[in-house]
Amino acid sequence: MFILVLLSALAWLGVLVVPWRPWSTRERVEPLVSLPGVASSFPGITVLVPARNEAEVIARTLRGIRAQGTGLAVIVIDDQSTDCTAELARDAFPDDGLEIVCGEPLPEGWSGKLWALEQGFRRVNTDYVLLLDADIELLPGILSALREKLETRPLDLVSVMAELRMVSFWEKVLVPAFVYFFKLLYPFRLANDPRSRVAAAAGGCILLRTKKLREIGGFASICGALIDDCTLARRIKEHGGLTWLGLSHSVRSHREYPNLASLWKMVARNAFTQLRYSVALLGVTTALLVLLFWIPLVGLTVPLFPVKAVSVAALAAMGTAYVPTLRYYGRSSAWALALPVIGTLYLMMTWSSALRYWRGRRSEWKGRIYGKKEKPA
Repeated sequence: MFILVLLSALAWLGVLVVPWRPWSTRERVEPLVSLPGVASSFPGITVLVPARNEAEVIARTLRGIRAQGTGLAVIVIDDQSTDCTAELARDAFPDDGLEIVCGEPLPEGWSGKLWALEQGFRRVNTDYVLLLDADIELLPGILSALREKLETRPLDLVSVMAELRMVSFWEKVLVPAFVYFFKLLYPFRLANDPRSRVAAAAGGCILLRTKKLREIGGFASICGALIDDCTLARRIKEHGGLTWLGLSHSVRSHREYPNLASLWKMVARNAFTQLRYSVALLGVTTALLVLLFWIPLVGLTVPLFPVKAVSVAALAAMGTAYVPTLRYYGRSSAWALALPVIGTLYLMMTWSSALRYWRGRRSEWKGRIYGKKEKPA
């Protein structure tokens, strides 16, 4: 037992001391403040918003786009919605600059979001393109900050992990951990390093150069990807491009997850895809999470001082690594005590994703089911 507890403690210590600091929240971007009375201008940016039955959120998203400044071209791709998404979009963006594209039927081999983006991308003639999910609200000034970051280095792709809604009990419990686990899986510092093979992006908000997107073959080059954001970032890096991923309080998702079932469905939709449908990786992930989260707790019950002491050290390192994410989202550090339970819930979601895949359902979103036999990108 002492060996297992020691391995857990060393693993958590490793998370804290590795140079790329996956627990850190230092990769962030916030709005640039414009001079009073001077509106920012964006004649070189086209915004693509894929929307399928997004009547509840589309108006807020478009108002956030309008608040960024003038000169934006905005294309909403109405992906065969059966609600009033298109009508609400027109009402929310009455100015010139909005185009609504009526989406065509989904071709074989494409994911729905990427097919919608492809139809919009065919109409893009600007230097930059902003990919924005229909539930994402941009606060004033953030697009200026993203453009500056893209142009200063210069970069080919800048993306922001949106601040997810944290209103319901389960959102408050699970959402910070969702970001934290993503950062452990895709350390932002490594993803932003051109020398690293790690590639990641957050699909809710991505600003990229049109030329580079065309260079990699557009969305057709990743047409079947279900984890499209990270796949896009990988293609950009494979073609010599530079990418950057960070956090922001000014890119906000308003999609509601009012209960555990809704969050479970969101995570389980692509969790096994993240593991490349590998039983071996699922087994390794399960063993690793047991080692990290439960072995230290079991160690506390062992009546030997060395085991208890190392278990306490492991739990202290575990909590220390999680606290920066909790503080970034304004949550109490005490929630770090619940991390073993939270980690177990995410493991159960991953297993349910695997069970869904083995039953023939690779993923499901907005009434579309992607089957097991379809080739993953």
